[in-house]
Amino acid sequence: MPRSTEKNPPRAMSFAVRETDDKVAATLITAAVATMAAKGYHGTSVRDIASEAGVAVGSLYNYFGSKQELLALILNRGLDALVEETEEALLAAGSDPVDRLRAIVGVHVGQHTKAPRESLLGNSELRSLEPQHYAVVVTKRDVQRRMFDRVVVDGVDRGVFTTKTPVDTARFIVSACTAVAGWFHPDGPLTAQEVTARYQDIALDAVGYRQDP
Repeated sequence: MPRSTEKNPPRAMSFAVRETDDKVAATLITAAVATMAAKGYHGTSVRDIASEAGVAVGSLYNYFGSKQELLALILNRGLDALVEETEEALLAAGSDPVDRLRAIVGVHVGQHTKAPRESLLGNSELRSLEPQHYAVVVTKRDVQRRMFDRVVVDGVDRGVFTTKTPVDTARFIVSACTAVAGWFHPDGPLTAQEVTARYQDIALDAVGYRQDP
């Protein structure tokens, strides 16, 4: 029988957890995020995850076949959420390139401030995925990057942005937004909203947008 999950509850919920997940599965996913973010994928054992979740090791295998399966699920679901939110933000933003860039930067920075541990896992542990999982995750990551590419290229084509290297600039913006997870802290000098607004301005500077006086 698993031990009570109240004994050692995970510290925070995760974008990798879905409403349809069984309670124990959700606890295990959240525990895996916390443990892998702290110790690294290779430094984390199945026993570590079970201990963080407050369940017996055998209970973990009732839900997940391996530590690798958990990592793949975490990275896939994180990207699924990011891509979906970005698509929704673009639909809501309309056709103006400035509004569209602000919208996608807002989503990207927002997710990385809300779920920094998952973001760090995505950056540092992508290489730990086995080939079949790696291919799926990279495909989803590239979908997200191409949305940034299209927004910046469209802005240049319409004469709103002036960067001479739109694709490279788009990649710079994505990388800068992703890096927020490495330093942002909710108790720090800037709120998540302030960080988002600052990075939206940085992105507009990067693409060479100049507001009419």
